[in-house]
Amino acid sequence: MTPRTPLSALAATLLAAAALAACAPAGAAPREPADPPAQERWGLVIHGGAGTIRREQVPPERQAEYHAALREALLAGWRVLEAGGTSLDAVEAAVNLMEDNPLFNAGKGAVITADGRIELDAAVMDGATLRAGAVAGLRHVKNPIDLARAVMERSPHVMMIGDGAEAFAREQGIELVPAEYFFTDARRRAWVRAREQERARRDSVRGGAAALDDERKFGTVGAVALDRHGNLAAGTSTGGMMMKRYGRVGDVPIIGAGTYANNRSCAVSATGHGEFFIRNTVAHSVCALVEYGRLPLQAAADSIVMRQLVAQGGDGGIIAMDRQGNWTLTFNSAGMYRGRIGADGRPETAIFRD
Repeated sequence: MTPRTPLSALAATLLAAAALAACAPAGAAPREPADPPAQERWGLVIHGGAGTIRREQVPPERQAEYHAALREALLAGWRVLEAGGTSLDAVEAAVNLMEDNPLFNAGKGAVITADGRIELDAAVMDGATLRAGAVAGLRHVKNPIDLARAVMERSPHVMMIGDGAEAFAREQGIELVPAEYFFTDARRRAWVRAREQERARRDSVRGGAAALDDERKFGTVGAVALDRHGNLAAGTSTGGMMMKRYGRVGDVPIIGAGTYANNRSCAVSATGHGEFFIRNTVAHSVCALVEYGRLPLQAAADSIVMRQLVAQGGDGGIIAMDRQGNWTLTFNSAGMYRGRIGADGRPETAIFRD
């Protein structure tokens, strides 16, 4: 039997859901989950990248650093929500802290391109209005998520790239920094290793593409939130792929691939091997299964991340929240830096699959 294409797999799921709905008694209203009290449902979910993250590879002291950084970001977003702020403000606050933390591949501490530079991408989306903003190929914007939001709110466009995006940042008073700000010693060492590995591959592999190391494939930060007003938002920021060439752009700033939010369904931020997330429009596909297929959020996430991507060899994960305040942190890799916080203000963080 020929394997289904990603499109036919999604279509089949939607058709099956429609068939079930058609079998409902005549005149039956569509089944909508009852909304729990607003004070019980709002919250925030974040990620700091996915990949081959195994316990034996991360020393205990470094694990503690990641847990502390994730808790800090969660609490920053929670304070916004607890004070009655918007989901957009909460997402931006959480992502800002991760962009500023060199542990993550976003902002300071981003990975380095093949020609020794740092290029940053980000996106944000408002689930209430479906407005979105995205930026790519930045080299001097301290917090790319801030510029993505400015594109959304202060321009008629959705995406800006490179020098044009940075010219807009200057006009809008978005903070710019020297390129050197983003580099760290750890990333420089990783870049030297990756460059040596690439040279070795060129010497040993002719006429074929070698697999990318996990260190090169993965690394992104993101947040999704539901506020007290019932509005969803998503934001994602990344330094992209180690040793990337030719102005490569991944899934993060592509609305519907790495970032998506819609109050009718859910908010999603993705992390992983971006080419697979682009081909499968992962973020929007999850929300489509929720809205049109009437699948629960976890089932929708599993359908795309644990089956569709796995069948194609696409590694990574997503975080998501729906309009009822349900949440998921779903990934098919060995680990994902992740956390969640609800109205009770108690942050929960995790790294490994267990």
